[in-house]
Amino acid sequence: MAAQPVLALLLLLLLAWGGPRAAGQKRKEMVLSEKVNQLMEWASKRSVIRMNGDKFRRLVKAPPRNYSVIVMFTALQPHRQCVVCKQADEEYQILANSWRYSSAFTNKIFFAMVDFDEGSDVFQMLNMNSAPTFINFPAKGKPKRGDTYELQVRGFAAEQLARWVADRTDVNIRVIRPPNYAGPLMLGLLLAVIGGLVYLRGSNLDFLYNKTGWAFAALCFVLAMTSGQMWNHIRGPPYAHKNPHTGQVSYIHGSSQAQFVAETHIVLLFNGGVTLGMVLLHEAATSDLDVGKRKIMCIAGIGLVVLFFSWLLSVFRSKYHGYPYRYIFA
Repeated sequence: MAAQPVLALLLLLLLAWGGPRAAGQKRKEMVLSEKVNQLMEWASKRSVIRMNGDKFRRLVKAPPRNYSVIVMFTALQPHRQCVVCKQADEEYQILANSWRYSSAFTNKIFFAMVDFDEGSDVFQMLNMNSAPTFINFPAKGKPKRGDTYELQVRGFAAEQLARWVADRTDVNIRVIRPPNYAGPLMLGLLLAVIGGLVYLRGSNLDFLYNKTGWAFAALCFVLAMTSGQMWNHIRGPPYAHKNPHTGQVSYIHGSSQAQFVAETHIVLLFNGGVTLGMVLLHEAATSDLDVGKRKIMCIAGIGLVVLFFSWLLSVFRSKYHGYPYRYIFA
């Protein structure tokens, strides 16, 4: 009989201890449900959710959270003059829309954006001093090193971002780009030009056997490919980089693992200068011109080769630090 009061006391203690715990757990579930419902409602209207400081702290930083949030920190206002931010935003929107309108749409991941002019306190809280920056805030724990996207190395193409998202969240997104009619239009224009030339020339098709024309076209293609145009097409790097603090614009990437679009144009120009110099040297040695003109062509060719090759080597030295050789320019 004495055991009954003891059992009743233990039961009361269990109820007293478990009651607040169960109530707290229920409150967490309610808060989490409200947060997910709110995010789903916003995502149904706009694939990329714009956040200020309050929304970021409540929905991204504060627990509970069972979803990942991919956040792009950017500066899109015109007075910021961030051209790269606009280009990255276009690719980010393509990625988010591909997620929103596909079978990959789920409440386990959301895409958000924090603009500097709308959430400067968030930039200060995260000690962030550059834009654009992509960070994955995982469902559990704090972001790790791999949760910050390596923009300078991988570029900001939607396909590259999708691979990174799949690696960090296990959500595979198939990027679907809006139709681009520029390619078919250019192809149609080219065919129209060729057809017009054939029609105007009639039966005289000797221009198709012009070695100089074909050589020039092949040379332009080779120079474009060796300068890195295909890399730009695959990776989608920014045109240049502007330091947000000093305003200095960099056209040459400091790493050997990446490049800017402007850098490929510079390398293309330098390669073209070296090639033109070599052509002049060849013409000086083989043409039937008088000696004086051939000497001028020879001197001009040597000057072009020396000048542009030196500049090309200086670009190589700036990317491969420690490279010991140089020609004229350091």
